This record gives sequence, structure tokens and C-alpha cells, in this order.
Amino acid sequence: MKSVFVKMSAFFILICCVACQQSSKNKKFLKPQVTNQVQYARGLAIYPYSGFTIVKITNPWPKATKIYTYVLKQKNHVVPDSLKQFPIISVPLKNVVVTSTTHIASLEMLGVENTLVGFPNLNYISSEKVRDRIDAGKIRELGNNQSLNTEIIFDLQPDLIVGFGIDNNNPSLDNLEKNGLKIMLNGDWNEQSPLGKAEWIKFFGILYGKEKQADSIFSNIEQEYNNTLKLAKKAVSKPTVLAGAIFENQWYLPQGNSWGSLFIKDAGGKYLWSESQGTGSLSLPFETVLEKAKDADFWIGPAQFTTLHQMTTDNPHYNQFVAYLNKKVYSFSTKKGRTGGIMFYELAPNRPDLVLKDLVKILHPELLPNYELFFFEKLN
Repeated sequence: MKSVFVKMSAFFILICCVACQQSSKNKKFLKPQVTNQVQYARGLAIYPYSGFTIVKITNPWPKATKIYTYVLKQKNHVVPDSLKQFPIISVPLKNVVVTSTTHIASLEMLGVENTLVGFPNLNYISSEKVRDRIDAGKIRELGNNQSLNTEIIFDLQPDLIVGFGIDNNNPSLDNLEKNGLKIMLNGDWNEQSPLGKAEWIKFFGILYGKEKQADSIFSNIEQEYNNTLKLAKKAVSKPTVLAGAIFENQWYLPQGNSWGSLFIKDAGGKYLWSESQGTGSLSLPFETVLEKAKDADFWIGPAQFTTLHQMTTDNPHYNQFVAYLNKKVYSFSTKKGRTGGIMFYELAPNRPDLVLKDLVKILHPELLPNYELFFFEKLN
């Protein structure tokens, strides 16, 4: 992160030097603050100037090497010549296409969900407000993220398409950009820290001229998260936690530096694979998991299962785990939208404070006696 910051600082010094040689009309734009407005998100940097904002996306997918720079221009303002090499996007947006359900949550939190005109895989959306607009025919189906229906998008002519990628290969987005549509990459999904994911609401705040509202929303989430973190430190025990389930003869569970693993740590639990390296998923044989986690106190996030009976119907060996026998299995898959979209996938990255409270309530119920679980549910 330090090297990226140094490069950014050098970049802006260069801009300022070039600006000094330009007309006085261009000089005035580079005088305001250039402090990065982002604290936790490692892949997002926001630099506000008078009349425009520079946004840098540095980690849109794992092991990305390119830095993506965008200039967000406010109405009736001019962008300095030194920045015209980058994509220029007029803000505030009037309509938008987004491609991840986590983007939906940000739009709704800012009160701009009515600007959404298209989305891939509409059934994944759980938001009641957005589902009402889908039912009213106000949001178009766009296929899937890796092969978007470009014909419909050209017809919609959105002010911006907010895309994401699992690698540097998305022909649909490339085609749309070559044909004049504005694209911005969003890397919220690749953040690992809970507050890092949530801070991406600032990305949408600047797109809609709602920077102060986005800052306020995030500050409240940050405060609630940190207050709960302090509370969790009062726990006198550290229960052991198992996660994941079997898929095609392999048990998939979070690696030790992943988002899910960090939540369990912050909630005062001992995730049994917390020492493993990596931010993705482990793939292990059933026997390996049974040997290490047979006596785990809790089982959190057992894939898509919504009842204990479902679990042992799928694999009778699940009943060898103490957490299963003691009915201490908790899932987020029970809470869905009208068409089956799981609320956790959509909202949890934006509300880590609620995820942490849920986990503290599960692991240490005495610390939050009056709190009711928001995302998770105990399986019966």
C-alpha cells in the first residue's frame, strides 16, 4: 500500500508541475486539497478538487497490476488539459447500469435506486424497493456479467456502467467502451477488511454528488463496528468455529486472511483455519475437516443449507460434528428476496456492523442480550 501511495503522490506532484505551465484558467482547479478521502479500502482512492474529482481504482481483482484513473466532472466545470488523457465522467449521474448486488445496496442507502435502469441476473436482487421497480418494468435484464447484453445497454444509453471483473478479461465491457459508453470498474468485492468493503459507498457518493451523505453513512457504520469490536473484547471465552460445506466431494471454507475469517476473529471467536494464508477459499477433503473441526463449538455459514435435515440429507456424515449435534449451526441463506436472491450477499458487505453484531450475538450472547440476529439464523 505504501508504494501505491508514493506513486499516487508523485503523480499529483507531476500534475501540479504541468498545471503551472498552463493557462491561469487551468491553474485554479488544482489548488484545493488532494488528500485521499479513503481510509480502509485498499483498492480505492478519491482526490477532490474544485469542480472535479479524481478516482483511482488500484485493485479491481486479485493480482491486478494496472491502476485505473477516472475524472468525475461536475456540471459547468472544466477539466485541466493534463487530465484529459483519462476517462471523464459527468456527475451527478441521472441513470446507471450496475453489475453486482453490492452496488444495489449502495444505491439504496444513498436513496438513488430509482436511477438504476439495467442489471445482469435480476433474480439475484433481494432489495424490496428495487424488486418493485423490476416488477414495474423499469429495470432491464442484461444477461450475466461476463457476457452482458450489449444491444439492450446501447438502447438504454446509461450515463455510466459500473462493472467489475474477476480478471482482466471482459469483452462486453471492452466493446461498450469502444463504442462510446462510459465504464468505471468497482473493486469492492476484492477488499478483505470489513470496513474496507463498506467504505466503497464513497465511490457511489461522488457519482451522485452525495459525498457528505456517503461519508456520514460510512462514519456511522464505522462507529457501530468499532463499538461492537470493543464489546467483543470483553468476552471471557473464545469458542471454536467451523465454516463452509462440501461441494463436489471437496469442503470449501474461507482462508485465514479472508473477509469471513476476519469477522470471526473480531467477534471473539477462534476460526480453526485462521492461520492459513490467503484471502480466498480452501478446498479440503472431508476427512481433513472432520479431524480438525469435529469438536468445534459453532458451525457458521454451511453453504446454501437452510435446515439441519437438508444438511444430512445431502451428506449424512455432517452429523459427526459436535456443532451439528448440539444444533449450533447458523446460516445466512434463510433470508432471501422474492426471487431467491440472498440478502447477505447484497447487503452484508455494506453493513459489516450488523454482521459483526450477529456473530457476537451467536458466539457471546451475554454481551448483546437484547439484540436480534439480522443476517444469520439458527438452523432447526
